[in-house]
Amino acid sequence: MKTALTIAGSDSSGGAGIQADIKTMTVNGVYAMSAITALTAQNTTGVQGIFEVTPDFLAQQIDSVFTDIRPDAVKIGMVSSVGLIEVIADKLTAYGAQNIVVDPVMVATSGAKLISDDAIDALKARLLPLATVLTPNIPEAEVLSGMAIRTAEDMVTAARAISETYHCAVLCKGGHQLNDANDLLYRDGGYRWFNGKRIDNPNTHGTGCTLSSAIASNLAKGLDLDTAVERAKAYISGALAAMLDLGSGSGPMNHAFAVAGEFSR
Repeated sequence: MKTALTIAGSDSSGGAGIQADIKTMTVNGVYAMSAITALTAQNTTGVQGIFEVTPDFLAQQIDSVFTDIRPDAVKIGMVSSVGLIEVIADKLTAYGAQNIVVDPVMVATSGAKLISDDAIDALKARLLPLATVLTPNIPEAEVLSGMAIRTAEDMVTAARAISETYHCAVLCKGGHQLNDANDLLYRDGGYRWFNGKRIDNPNTHGTGCTLSSAIASNLAKGLDLDTAVERAKAYISGALAAMLDLGSGSGPMNHAFAVAGEFSR
């Protein structure tokens, strides 16, 4: 069985972060492992508290995984401090990690910045150059490219700039009132659009975590990047289309929509 490691924060309500990653990886057919960067107290209405782990303890978690069950892919989610970013970069480099998917969580859909300028600088300098593929949303792609993105052509220009800067593939995610649900994959000087159908579901908590984890799962199984993205988009569309409705805010998707069997009944 192929394996994948998620390095991210815990979401106590189960819709995003480590919990979404593990659900996604499991349903996508790989064995999921985790290194937790922070505990959060959160639900569908927002985040009530954050308790960050120490760099030393994060290092121990990553060591424990790599020295026993080596991951075939690594997904990295939100990391909010310089110390943690440096530990992740040092460990992934030391272990020669492969198939690294980085969801560069920096800016919320609203445009609000989620991590400090120092952490953004460390992310750019240490972590992004290690990535196989980055999965920024529109506001994050604007930060990484240093340009405003208003059109589909802007997405191509920004993705090219990011790819050339960090020498990796870039999946620039549509949405945010731009280009519907169409995503752009740019790599090696060329690009491909992955067209999606917008699903009228207000419960979209954890979509970024889920997409990047599905891509990592597919890469772990040996699929090429185009196929990994295509299957990941199909999975997230199915999870949204299941129309799970939990909580009083922006609720989670049904990550297990495709699971059917004796023990799921």
